[in-house]
Amino acid sequence: MVFWMRSRRLFSFSEPSPAFRPSPGEDPSDDLPAYAARRTEGGKRRLDDNRAANGVSPAIPPMDQRTGTADPAEAEKFLRLFHEEDPDAGPLEPRLRQVLAQISRYGTYTHTPEELTYGARVAWRNSNRCIGRLYWQSLRVRDLRSVDSAEGVAVECVNHLREATGSGRIRPTITVFAPDLPGRPGPKIWNEQLIRYAGYRTRDGAVVGDARNADLTASAMRLGWAGGRGSRFDVLPLVVEDVHRTSPLLATIPGDAILEVPLVHPAYPWFARLGLRWHAVPVISNMCLEIGGICYPCAPFNGWYMGTEIGARNLADEDRYNQLPVVAERLGLDTSNERTLWKDHALVELNVAVLHSFEQAGVTITDHHTESRRFISHVEREERAGRVCPADWSWIVPPLSGSLTPVFHRYYDDVQMTPAFVHHSRKSEYDW
Repeated sequence: MVFWMRSRRLFSFSEPSPAFRPSPGEDPSDDLPAYAARRTEGGKRRLDDNRAANGVSPAIPPMDQRTGTADPAEAEKFLRLFHEEDPDAGPLEPRLRQVLAQISRYGTYTHTPEELTYGARVAWRNSNRCIGRLYWQSLRVRDLRSVDSAEGVAVECVNHLREATGSGRIRPTITVFAPDLPGRPGPKIWNEQLIRYAGYRTRDGAVVGDARNADLTASAMRLGWAGGRGSRFDVLPLVVEDVHRTSPLLATIPGDAILEVPLVHPAYPWFARLGLRWHAVPVISNMCLEIGGICYPCAPFNGWYMGTEIGARNLADEDRYNQLPVVAERLGLDTSNERTLWKDHALVELNVAVLHSFEQAGVTITDHHTESRRFISHVEREERAGRVCPADWSWIVPPLSGSLTPVFHRYYDDVQMTPAFVHHSRKSEYDW
């Protein structure tokens, strides 16, 4: 087995502040004001203390009080769906009355653990850009709604990576942190994924590393990150904000939580000398999980990679690592004219290397032909259950040999359904 684990490093910040948790015997669903008040008032005290210590006025900046306010129509829609699909959920009407009363009085409500688990899994089922939804019911849900500090989020994101990675047998996992409350946003991760490679801009306008992350790299350096070794594969720190801090938290991910696969080719020994590699677990971390009108702005989740995500996009795109000309040159291809199909040839070999390397390292990955057949099975299963399977054709069809896969030859219902993972253009509390 061949893979790289980066050397173990410790976090560069202090121990996380105590999370706001329900008191012993207290059910936040029954006593929502006490739970919400502790988060809001405790957070205000911590923010005031932090700002005072840094010579900043302790006054909390004005916030839109509609932030975090639950939509009662969405709450009812979700509860009816949950009780319809889960026969063990009990009677609907008492729970519906309780939730609507809480929204009317406090502007929000609290999901039960069962509702949260179901909602997170259905959000994956409804992800119209994801081809790998056949196993949506297997998603492991880590309920960490009591964690609302940036320090706590960073620590648990590392635990997420360790648990989801295992020894290479990737497990679909989501970690759900504190939700938005009325006038009090929950924590937020700036990174698109928990593991992302830095992109260093040079004076001549070029980028060393992943150009997709050049802006985040610059932001991290403005916040105090010294940068890595300056290589093409320096892992960025996590950048996490919460309402308790005067500036976002930078947290270095310990090396033992980062599993990487060096890329080699089964037929070309020179490929290893290109120095390419990729991390094993794609943990999306900048999307909001919306369930029944409640927004969880910090809910990192992962499946496993399909080979083309790495070989046909991350490493091949001209605005990413742009490796096709490099591979083509080593293959001795004629690159003078696109009609020689040198890009196609190089792209196939790059993807062969990705699949071969992950398989040799014992790390879960799937190919686009297998995953396409699985997706058709998922669509058929959903149709038998009487459900619409939303799908965006432009995302479902693989970026390599699309017409050779069964997903290419049909149409889909590209509709937005809830629960869902969504992008919000929420403005950061930190103004540069």
